[in-house]
Amino acid sequence: MFDKGRAPSGRVATRRADGFAFDHGAQYCTVRDPLFAEQVEAWVRDGTAGEWKGRFGSLHTGAVEPARGSTVRYVGKPAMSALARALAQDLRIHASTRVDRLGREPDGWRLHDDAGRELGRFDVTLVTAPAPQAATLLAPAPELARRAAGVPMQPCWAVLAGFAGDLEAPLDGAFVVDSPLSWVARNSSKPDRPPAESWVLHAGPEWSRAHLELDGEAVTQRLLAAFAEALGRPLPTPAYVAAHRWRYASPDPSLEERCLFDADERIGAAGDWCGGPRVEGAFLSGAVLARELLERT
Repeated sequence: MFDKGRAPSGRVATRRADGFAFDHGAQYCTVRDPLFAEQVEAWVRDGTAGEWKGRFGSLHTGAVEPARGSTVRYVGKPAMSALARALAQDLRIHASTRVDRLGREPDGWRLHDDAGRELGRFDVTLVTAPAPQAATLLAPAPELARRAAGVPMQPCWAVLAGFAGDLEAPLDGAFVVDSPLSWVARNSSKPDRPPAESWVLHAGPEWSRAHLELDGEAVTQRLLAAFAEALGRPLPTPAYVAAHRWRYASPDPSLEERCLFDADERIGAAGDWCGGPRVEGAFLSGAVLARELLERT
């Protein structure tokens, strides 16, 4: 397995800094499919995941609307990235390695990195990058590349803000109405997190797209101001603040298929852009691609 990041996790990501912890990508996962339910139950049993028993709802310029219903939200412990690390613990991982080119040969696939170095020859190649990046890598399989290239991906700016004291916010996780923000979460309210007051602010796709190339400092200023407006009161100066741009945060819409696979060419692709978004969608896409590989090659 080759991963361009420092460790496997992708958007199921966590950043730690100055005593704060931020799940700045996927916030939690919900369960609908029986196969994913089995996996989440296993994670809960071994302590890799737990229920986030926070206060949820929506915010609109100081007005609070508590959530209705009983949605169960699961998070990785002690961080969202623990989910991916648990799945990868028995795999041979080559981290900080960006695959740049796939070459089809009579005896399989030959991979090269972005410095032109050969990474090896493989019988089968599976791509799990976001759809636009997958489309580039899938160029030797034109039909798969065409399908991947047709999936639009929405961006998301995230701001990570740590505070010296409790903000006394009325909710731990909230969808934000009529705002540049779409979601805010008190990360420190999740189980097994450091107690320091840490918040993740996610901008909506429209705002993120319109300000995609804005510098990080300007993004933090604008989204902190939007957070203050959503709460209906000023914020104290953060003890820590940073911005992170997710250029390919979510598909809009995803493909109907759970994966792409060409058994003759022995190449395939999976991700949350196949068959449905969210953590569950990414998991099921990978599971279906694995089944295709085992049954058809």
